[in-house]
Amino acid sequence: MTTTATDISNRIMEAVMAQKLAPGSRLGEQQLAMLFDCSRTIVREALTRLSTRGIVTVSARRGWYVIEPSMDEAREAFEARRVIELGLLHQLKSVDKAAVRKLKSHLQREKAALAGSDVGARSFLLGDFHVCLAECIGNTLLADTLRDFTARTTLIAMLYQSSHDAAQSCEDHVRIVEALEAGDIPRAEVLMSEHIGTVQSALRLQASSDPLAGLREALAPVHKRPAAASAGAAPRQRSPRRASHPVSPAPAQDASRDDPSTYLGALL
Repeated sequence: MTTTATDISNRIMEAVMAQKLAPGSRLGEQQLAMLFDCSRTIVREALTRLSTRGIVTVSARRGWYVIEPSMDEAREAFEARRVIELGLLHQLKSVDKAAVRKLKSHLQREKAALAGSDVGARSFLLGDFHVCLAECIGNTLLADTLRDFTARTTLIAMLYQSSHDAAQSCEDHVRIVEALEAGDIPRAEVLMSEHIGTVQSALRLQASSDPLAGLREALAPVHKRPAAASAGAAPRQRSPRRASHPVSPAPAQDASRDDPSTYLGALL
């Protein structure tokens, strides 16, 4: 079976939503071509599509990388999700029984993943619930858009060390589906708004970004040790023998740049 660009882009999206590819992960064309047994042309087409969707980025010198959203981009991504998901629910009149069954089936898989040890499956299913909901409502176009934003917010949660509990997400999803099954669309909308807000508030985002924060911290004056502390300290004994030619430590190498396995995360 011939691997297509769609196959590759779908696998990369799944890996992102399963938190197997971290923000900034390198996606080497040659490594991906070997992994999927296809040409680099097909790989490049897949990565170009993901670039258009805002999931990967390319540098002329460094190659392809998974995006690393800024704090402003993180806020925009959550706001976009809020607009899409609340809008989908707001225009609903009712949810048919087939859609409810599909959502409940998805919730069962979520609960099974929470009880198991496959963290990747758990992460993927929790994010995919929102895509599944859009598909059940009957808007495949917005479901595709929502899939991209869900992938972005997954990367954001990894990058900004979200403290949100997976079990809480699952419980939020259960309550949303219960409201939909009862025909209480306004309550489902309120619950969704609270859910997205809770997930966003768990991120470690600063109120305002200081572009000089890193440099400011690095160049801050080095404080001297307090006199009282230094006065009581015993003088250091000098070693009687000192090497005439001390060996300098070898410069540390960036493993993520040299090890091809780190470029692809855990796609296999």
